[in-house]
Amino acid sequence: MPQPIPQPGIPVTDVSQPGIAQPGISQPSISQPAFVEFAGVEKSYGGAIFAVRDLNLTIARGEFLTFLGPSGSGKTTTLNMLAGFERPTRGTIRLDGQAVDRLPPYQRNIGMVFQNYALFPHMTVRENVAFPLSVRKLRKAEIASRVTRALEMVRLERFAERRPSQMSGGQQQRVALARALVFEPSLVLMDEPLGALDKKLREHMQIELKQLHASLGITIIYVTHDQSEALTMSDRVAVFQSGEVVQIGPPDLLYNDPATAFVANFIGENNALDGVVEQLSETTCRVAIQGGITITALPIGLQQVGQRVSLAIRPERLHLVASDSHDANKLPGIVSGRIYLGDHLRLMVRLINGDLVTLKIDADKPGAVQQFADGTQVTIAWSTGDLRAFPALTEN
Repeated sequence: MPQPIPQPGIPVTDVSQPGIAQPGISQPSISQPAFVEFAGVEKSYGGAIFAVRDLNLTIARGEFLTFLGPSGSGKTTTLNMLAGFERPTRGTIRLDGQAVDRLPPYQRNIGMVFQNYALFPHMTVRENVAFPLSVRKLRKAEIASRVTRALEMVRLERFAERRPSQMSGGQQQRVALARALVFEPSLVLMDEPLGALDKKLREHMQIELKQLHASLGITIIYVTHDQSEALTMSDRVAVFQSGEVVQIGPPDLLYNDPATAFVANFIGENNALDGVVEQLSETTCRVAIQGGITITALPIGLQQVGQRVSLAIRPERLHLVASDSHDANKLPGIVSGRIYLGDHLRLMVRLINGDLVTLKIDADKPGAVQQFADGTQVTIAWSTGDLRAFPALTEN
């Protein structure tokens, strides 16, 4: 039986944060029963092409989880299997303890919000929102009450008699959201819902969706290829690559502690360098990069000396030092470009070995912009723990 939507203002139940999930390996147990569970789920076409491989994933009630990944990584296929639009080749999908992978979509009590809104152009806003209730044959008085409440939640009650063509993209997306919530679903799935909006409106809608999630306590699974959107809105993010979840966790964990070179490069800005391991211990490694230069990094998943590696460091983790500083890791270079972004200055520096890196510096200092003109000689430095050495991307 559908659970009623809590009234705005009711606190959200605390959701535990399961840790990193390895493909094909079950996640650690969470403090409350799994609300959504994928157990050994795969989707293949013709028995050879796998869209999703051995997916084991649990989602807690009330959680905002984002599926993040490039096109073709399996995130939308996974969402469609949960919605009932695709059937898994093997494995089980459970919703609130019940296996649903063989149930048709209309029996799953799941709300959907799509990128193209999927509104009926000949219907008013009120009629669009009422449609899911009409097909469920609810009483007219009940339909009217629920529609009014849903439109109030998305602040569109004044637009009830308008048609979609008379509304902005953001307003149409709110109508789609109200329609997804009006029948009190146990779960709401969102497939690139903000992709058609301009940048400013998209950022505004991100905040609105997050606030609505917090006030209602509903469970949302959100699909996007936009990493900034995922970091902004999610309790946890599941990163997809080639049909597998390669890492899952809170946004700050994925940004600060990526498990693979792919995650490091896909989420946030990153400086990437190639090298070969010359010395290796549990906590540090010496890596030879282009030009025969050797630097120290933090090893992540490395196996042996001689292994090719992908080095990754965030622009904000690089800093400028005096050429005669005693920093263990430093390299000279020449400024080859700069971008002023108000709160910070982004410098492109060509290192002595030919590699190009980007770093961020405070732009509030008087004369900062003029100080770093193209051709300026600088020395950059970093902490060993901020430079991560992963198995090379071609070896992942």
